[in-house]
Amino acid sequence: MKKSISLLLVLTVILGIFFYFGSGSGEETAEEENLAVTLVVSSAFGDKSLNDSAREGGELLKTNPGISVNYIECHRDGIKQKLMDAADSSDMVIAVGWECYEISEVAVEYPEVKFIMVDNPAEGIESLPNMMSITYAQNEGAYLAGFIAAQMSETGILGTLAEEESENVNDYITGFSQGAKYANPDVVVRSLIASDPANPSADREDGLKLADQGADVILNLVTGAPSGVYQAARERGMYVVGIDADQKVNNPDYDNVILCSVKKNLGMSIYDAVMEYADEEIWRESEITVSGLKSGYVSLVYGSDTSIQLVSDAIKAAADELSLLIEEGEIKVKTAR
Repeated sequence: MKKSISLLLVLTVILGIFFYFGSGSGEETAEEENLAVTLVVSSAFGDKSLNDSAREGGELLKTNPGISVNYIECHRDGIKQKLMDAADSSDMVIAVGWECYEISEVAVEYPEVKFIMVDNPAEGIESLPNMMSITYAQNEGAYLAGFIAAQMSETGILGTLAEEESENVNDYITGFSQGAKYANPDVVVRSLIASDPANPSADREDGLKLADQGADVILNLVTGAPSGVYQAARERGMYVVGIDADQKVNNPDYDNVILCSVKKNLGMSIYDAVMEYADEEIWRESEITVSGLKSGYVSLVYGSDTSIQLVSDAIKAAADELSLLIEEGEIKVKTAR
């Protein structure tokens, strides 16, 4: 009888320990999950540019237990409502694309939700503690690209083709022009606004217009349908500098005309900002961060190991030296901001 009582007591203790730790584990899991994040892009994925870079960050976030990530494409329509839809089901909403400017209004209506505006400063952010903006010093990367473009140019005339006038576009052109003139004070930069940026045939014609003006290197700021510019470059023996992503990798058919690209690593900057909040509860409220070459979120890239290298090692080395001088503050790159 005593043996039976002892055995019963042992079993009771074991079961108690099991339920204690089992219950504790359940509470820990509940605490760890769920930071619900929704990434909203003003246009669509598949752009081989900023949207796809942002999605890479979202996919990386998914590898962390307790973080869920959803995506919304706006196709440039009904953006405010889609931002509100995202806020209804999320702890954090991340918006990519200047067309998401109404995010500030949504942040006012959803004070318990965190909002991050990427690649553009949010309006009225100083009074929005639940909002932060991640922006990039693309002018610094463009400075290096301009230096390389001027070194590679035989005519001394460079071109830029942009979808529209904007702060980011002007920032690219400002840095590009400054870097080009560092390499060659007599260089000329001719700028053109695309006639129909979503139309590759029109982009080709615009590229040919710049060629007719003597340009032999073009900074291609048209991200939606860039192949037309590359076609023009191939036809007229020009070179192209890409932006936002590694365009030599994204457009391998035109590897032989793309010199390099000014890359903005949205994916990693988004990942770092979310994980800083998730792991350390650090939230940069009402803050506009500006990340340049020193942060690693802006860089000059030349494709993969299998890409055709049009830029010599000597010119690359010179650009690397300039990059260090910019990072150390020895060279001040002008900005359009």
